[in-house]
Amino acid sequence: MLFLKYKLNPIPMSQPTQKNLIQKTPGVCGGNARIRDTRIAVWTLVSFRQQGASEEELLRNYPGLTPQDLEAAWSYYQEHLQEIDQLIADD
Repeated sequence: MLFLKYKLNPIPMSQPTQKNLIQKTPGVCGGNARIRDTRIAVWTLVSFRQQGASEEELLRNYPGLTPQDLEAAWSYYQEHLQEIDQLIADD
């Protein structure tokens, strides 16, 4: 899996913390997992990361994100591999 190539070993986040940072809302981003109060889908961040974008580059290109948002996205991906991989494949 290409994602693991980048040796992202997210710090395990507590479920309440991740739930605050990752949201699913019908009608927003197609109802897919997204970063809290944004329209930035988790699958988008994972896809950019798989294409070689660094965390620094993602934070620079999405100035509203924090390192904790990225940690939450990587953790969500690890827990929902099939869901996110399918969304990337469908894009």
